[in-house]
Amino acid sequence: IYNALLELAYYLVYEKGWDHQEIEFTFEGPKREDLYILQVRDIHLREEKYIPYFKISFLKNLPLIGKGIGVSGTILSGRVVFSLEDIENLKPTQDPLILLRYDTVPDNIREISLVDGLLTARGGQTSHAAIVANRLGKVCVVGCEELRIDDEKKLAKIKDFEIKLYDWITLNGMTGDVYYGKIVNKVG
Repeated sequence: IYNALLELAYYLVYEKGWDHQEIEFTFEGPKREDLYILQVRDIHLREEKYIPYFKISFLKNLPLIGKGIGVSGTILSGRVVFSLEDIENLKPTQDPLILLRYDTVPDNIREISLVDGLLTARGGQTSHAAIVANRLGKVCVVGCEELRIDDEKKLAKIKDFEIKLYDWITLNGMTGDVYYGKIVNKVG
């Protein structure tokens, strides 16, 4: 399996001239024919771009309720949504929206494309949520392991802190910090 993956990577990068690849795969046994390639994609590292900043004092009145891995964007205050229906109900207000999910799958692309930020309980720097959010220019924090979501009740908890549908939260896409509430004064 390892040798087959190594040969595929070598072929794509050195023979075909592609950028370095992230390869998603599965296997059902130790033989080459047991390997199945699910998808390949270019590895894109974060690029340097202008990031507006906030005075730290703007965060002092917001309770820090959780921590994950900051993978994309800057600081965003937005209203919590759990589903496409929630997004469509709130979109006319033009308030920024933050989607809460345990994890994302390719079927979630519509929801992700309609929101401004994403917070997931699972994932890391190369997770589906991180890659898609980064490519779409969304603020994203993944791997907030203490995040628990009840989709039916439209309710989430981080530790003992309860977050309801349409509540305001603030994500720091650089540090992974999650705050309860809204920043109102932006500088820069």
